[in-house]
Parts: sequence; C-alpha cells; structure tokens
Amino acid sequence: MSDNRLTLFEAISRKRIVEALYNGATIRLAPHLIFERHGDLFVSALNLGKTWRSDEEPRLGQFKLAGLNETVLQEDSFEPLAGFKPETPRADDVLILAV
Repeated sequence: MSDNRLTLFEAISRKRIVEALYNGATIRLAPHLIFERHGDLFVSALNLGKTWRSDEEPRLGQFKLAGLNETVLQEDSFEPLAGFKPETPRADDVLILAV
C-alpha cells in the first residue's frame, strides 16, 4: 500500500488537511472520500487554495491518487462541506472510505 494512500486514509478518518504535490504545484486538500474507478483510486477533496466566485458554492474536486506526490498530513483539521453525502461521483464508482 502506498504511503500516499495511507496518509489519505488517515486524513479522512481524522478529518485532517493534507498538502501534496499535484501537477507540479503544492496544494492543500480537505479529503472527504476515496473511491475506485476502473481500477484507479481517486480522492474527492476540497482544494483549499481554490478561489471561488461569490455566486459559487465550494465543491469537491476529484484527484487521481497516482497524481498526488509527497502527501503530508497536517495538524489542521476540517469540517466536511455542509450537505456532504458519502456518495461516489458516478454510479459505477466503488466507495472505499468517507468522512
């Protein structure tokens, strides 16, 4: 099992923020769930560095675990998004773990 996967499992179970390298940039994520799609693992997470328009509600993005590098668990905790339901984005996705 990869260190990134273990770090994200811990982050979800403890509702902790992670920092990771993604596409060459450091991002801070509040991971809400991990799911499998066609044999690949993904994390649904709130990108805490994303700027939302005033008429936009923050929402979870999907990040492929294989694309996350140097994932580090932070001391900061988070509250799940209001109205969050532990459901996968697509009906044929397989839920692995959720807050």
